[in-house]
Order: sequence, then C-alpha cells, then structure tokens
Amino acid sequence: MIVIPTDLAHLAFILKDPSGDKSVQTPPAISKTEIMVIIFKLYRQKGQFAISYTMMLKLPLLLIVIGIIVSALYLKNNSLPISTPTEEATSSASLEPSPSPSPNPSPKPSFSPKPSVAPKPSVAPVPVNNTPPGAGYSQQSVSAEGKTYTVDIIAADLASTRVIVDTASGSDCSNNCPVLSLGEYASRNGAYAGINGSYFCPADYASCAGKTNSFDTLLMNKNKTYFNSGNNVYSTVPAVIFGSGYIRFVHQSLEWGRDTGIDSMIANYPLLVAGGNINFTEAPNELKFGGAASRTFVANRGNTVYIGIVRGASMGESAKVLKAMSMENALNLDQGGSTALWSGGYKAGPGRGLPNAILFVQR
Repeated sequence: MIVIPTDLAHLAFILKDPSGDKSVQTPPAISKTEIMVIIFKLYRQKGQFAISYTMMLKLPLLLIVIGIIVSALYLKNNSLPISTPTEEATSSASLEPSPSPSPNPSPKPSFSPKPSVAPKPSVAPVPVNNTPPGAGYSQQSVSAEGKTYTVDIIAADLASTRVIVDTASGSDCSNNCPVLSLGEYASRNGAYAGINGSYFCPADYASCAGKTNSFDTLLMNKNKTYFNSGNNVYSTVPAVIFGSGYIRFVHQSLEWGRDTGIDSMIANYPLLVAGGNINFTEAPNELKFGGAASRTFVANRGNTVYIGIVRGASMGESAKVLKAMSMENALNLDQGGSTALWSGGYKAGPGRGLPNAILFVQR
C-alpha cells in the first residue's frame, strides 16, 4: 500500500524513493517527466492497480497536493512562461470587445428665432397750427377754446383762381335730378380743387320721394343760369358770391339780385363767421347741428378763398375753429354722406352723387 505523507516538502522525494527516509533534508530535483512517472506508479504496482478503500477517499487530496507540487516546481524551474500583470492586462484588454462606435447624435433642429415684429411707428401728433396755408392743400391741427380739431383746408388766391359753381342739371329740376361725383365735376372743368355744394334731397332718403336729388336754394352756375330764382325772392338763406377777383358773403339771399356779371354764387346755411366774428351757435341738444361730424365750409380772409372740412366738430364748434384761423367770413355747406373734398384727388369722399359743386379753376 502507498502511504500519503503529511510532510509535503518531502513528497516528491518519497514518491521517487519509497523507503520514506526523511533524514534527507534537501530533496533531489526531479524533472517533469519523473513527476509523471511517479504519478503513474501511484496507480500501478507491478502491473496491477492496488488502490485501497482508504486511498480512494484520499485521492482528491492527493490530486490537490500533486497540483501544488507541480506548480511549485514550475515556478522554481521557470520551465513555463509566467505572464506579468501588464501582459495579463494587455491580454485581457485584447479580449475585450472593441466598443462599437457610438452613433453620432442627430443634430437637434435649430429653430431660427422668429423675426421680431418691428413696432409700428407711432404717429406723432400734428403740431397745433391755427394759421391757414397761403396756397394749396393742408391738413393741420387747430386749437379752439381748449380743444384741438383736425382741419383739411385748401387755399386759393382770387387773383389767379376763378371760383365757379357747376351743376349736373342745365336748369331747374324738381325730381329725379341728375348728379355727378366731385371727381367728375373737377375733370370736366379742369379744376384743381373742389368741394361739395348746397344741401339737397338725396335719393336714399325716404322723405325725399318725389323730389330726389333736388335742391331749393338760390344758385347761379358757371353758365350764368340761376336756379330756384322764383322761390328765393324773399329768401333769408345766407349766400356767397364769387366775382372776378373778389368774394362776398350776404346774410340773406334776398340781399342779392340776379346779377350775371359774376362768376358764380351759391346759397346755403348757416353763416358761421361774419366780419371776423362767430355768427352761429347751435341751440342746446340741437339734433342736426349739435353732434360731432365733418363740417364742410367755404370761407375767406382778404382776397384768399378757402374750402375745407373741420372734422369731429359740432356746427357751433366749426364756427369757433374758423374764427380761430382768422377767417373773416365762412359759410357752411352740405355734409354727412355728401362730404367730398378734392385737391388733385380725393382728400375726403367721394360720397354720394352731387347735384352741384364749388370748384377752383386756374384763370
């Protein structure tokens, strides 16, 4: 039987020399081949296996011991290469799978900043100016008794301008009378400026049925034809007369005869300013003239004639505005849906068709 020694230091020597003499302090060196032969001898004696039951129980321990011995001899004799930690790290690193390239992140869509909306430029208020223009068209702010009004105004010197009144009808007309737009009046007369004329009965008024587009105040047109002469003999309606190089206002039409030596004349009401003074003040709560509206006018200061609109004013306020502009005389004209002002084009309107209009024509 082979006895498993407990002194591992002499195991190799004992295996080689079964006498088991432990007196030998330094076991002889043995080769790897001899180790294999010794192991083979353990399992075989004289051609027969003689492994007892005890040997079977101790066989795993024997195998462990043999492994330790082989490793010790291996390390001692440096018979096999020993990998250094660096080599192991390199080897380990070489066995690690190379990282797959990370996909390039999809670029986030860049959002262009919305163009900033430029603020609308604030419209600077028109400076207050109570002085009317010397010639041509002007829109200006006029101050009167603590309030400011917008005024569209056209000025003409009577030395170079004829003021005429034109009518769509050639003579008196009492119903379904012809009308023209202010632009048509200006075009057919070669006028550079113009404004709507006297009050009339428009076709869109139910109360005007049977007398549509007719007017009943006194008028002489550019052709020296007087309209409504018979029923205005005693008329108290104010009027304005346009002569050759002059202008005249009268408080009542009856003050005027039927002179045809003038360029034109037209009657309407009320007379707003007379002799540089306010001539009209509306009664409290007066419905027709009391509300704020666009008020058209014809006026003068010396030998300069003016036509225009006072916007957002009652009739009495328009008189105050025109006085503040130093007008000597001023007569109100038709307004509302008939309001129209022309100076090389519409400054207001065109409004409804008109039976008559006042025009500025170069002499």
